[in-house]
Amino acid sequence: MRILFAFTGGRGHVEPLLPPAEAARAAGHAVAFAGRPSILPVVEERGFEAFPAEPPRKPPQRIPLQELDPEREARDFRDGFADRLAHQRAPLVAALCDDWRPDVVVCDETDFGAMVAAESLGVPYASVVTIAAATFAWPELIAEPLGRLRAEHGLQPDPALAFLSRHLVLAPFPPSYRDPASPLPPTARCFRPFDPPPERHDETTTVYFTLGTVKNADARDFATGLNALEGYDGTVIATTGRPLDTDQLTPLPANALVEEFVPQAAVLERADLLVSHSGSGTMIGGLVHGVPQVALPRGTDQPENAALLVRAGAGLLVAPEDYAVGSISAAVTQVTGDPAFRAAAGRVRDEIAAMPDADAAWAALTF
Repeated sequence: MRILFAFTGGRGHVEPLLPPAEAARAAGHAVAFAGRPSILPVVEERGFEAFPAEPPRKPPQRIPLQELDPEREARDFRDGFADRLAHQRAPLVAALCDDWRPDVVVCDETDFGAMVAAESLGVPYASVVTIAAATFAWPELIAEPLGRLRAEHGLQPDPALAFLSRHLVLAPFPPSYRDPASPLPPTARCFRPFDPPPERHDETTTVYFTLGTVKNADARDFATGLNALEGYDGTVIATTGRPLDTDQLTPLPANALVEEFVPQAAVLERADLLVSHSGSGTMIGGLVHGVPQVALPRGTDQPENAALLVRAGAGLLVAPEDYAVGSISAAVTQVTGDPAFRAAAGRVRDEIAAMPDADAAWAALTF
């Protein structure tokens, strides 16, 4: 079987696709990826064939941390993912399907263009949940641009957006962690994104700090987070996710190691605390290892993810308007000083460990 894994957006949109892709490859099937050119090295490094299926993007501009504005984030999602990117990607993915001839297309849940392309060609498709909090895919928000896209590709109207979950939906998140107001569809199957972590023997105290790869272009915001961890009794491993002006990060706290990227799972295996932007992949990556967290949401789905973390009792939230050395440091002290946070994170870890593995997710793809 030939399977095309398609994604739009950054690393957080491709990472959830990797476990079923690797399981499919291990089973002897041909696997390729299609997505943003700048992200394709992530899959090429793992030995997958990769095709660009999105115009190159300009380097990000420095954007200071803004107050949370749900209406602005919803508009950005609609105009970006459901309109501009979907209309760009649909013909590119359709042309790739004509050339590479996949038997199945598997895409991240925001890759609406890939789903429309597959449906228009009669190719079976599945989606993988990439937004833990289940936000933004509301018919009232995105039905209009997707309706135009479907019409352009000769498809029938679907105002309820049934096509988004008509087929298999794979969810690499624990069921209890999803917002009860947005339950998974009947076609969904959960799988654990990583194998259960090994027993830890490292006695070193470590915190992992990251603001992700998207809304972190302002080095001053990153420096604030680092300075808040200067008093942490242990090692701070921090990743910028992209090149930042290092002059604005100096002098670094004596306990901090700063890199652009590190293997996140390897760091979280040894981490005692995660301080992050609360992106879906990073947050769940921490919970896989039972790591309590301090959430510093900055936009998109991150505020809702942080709310789920707080609801689970596995961490605390520091809102953008409170983003400062003192408030972050206080949250770190509270989370590390109260064992209830680690116990709650451990309960989510155990739930994830009991979920089916990626092989089960792959098996469900046999339409």
